[in-house]
Amino acid sequence: MRVLVDTNLFIAYLLKPRDDSLVALLLEAVVDGRVTLLMPAALLQEIEETIKRKPYLLAIIDAERLHRFLTLLQSLCEEIPLITEAIPPITRDVKDDYLIAYAVVGQADYLVSGDKDLLELPTAVPLTILNSRQFRELFHAP
Repeated sequence: MRVLVDTNLFIAYLLKPRDDSLVALLLEAVVDGRVTLLMPAALLQEIEETIKRKPYLLAIIDAERLHRFLTLLQSLCEEIPLITEAIPPITRDVKDDYLIAYAVVGQADYLVSGDKDLLELPTAVPLTILNSRQFRELFHAP
């Protein structure tokens, strides 16, 4: 199973790390070889920039912890090659279009997000987009 996870879920995990969180379960599944977690460099950059530009996040997620987490992701995840072509507009928020593009290029089975714009995309998008609850249900289904 190939999965791309949106920034908001990684940041939620860093704010409140729990062993039963979606990110913790996915990382465990990656280590066990049950899941391939896809990671474009642009997503790592977005996680880092989002936290560093918001003082309230940096107050909870210090720079050293952020660095260790990003290094862990880089070591466990499959990097998706850089997309050099223009990414077509797909979503209402053009900043989210790169996620769809990288999910398609990385042949993701699922894009997991908490972003309403992504979750409400029309079915014409060649990708299954789920929220964390839906993905958990699918992941734990027999």
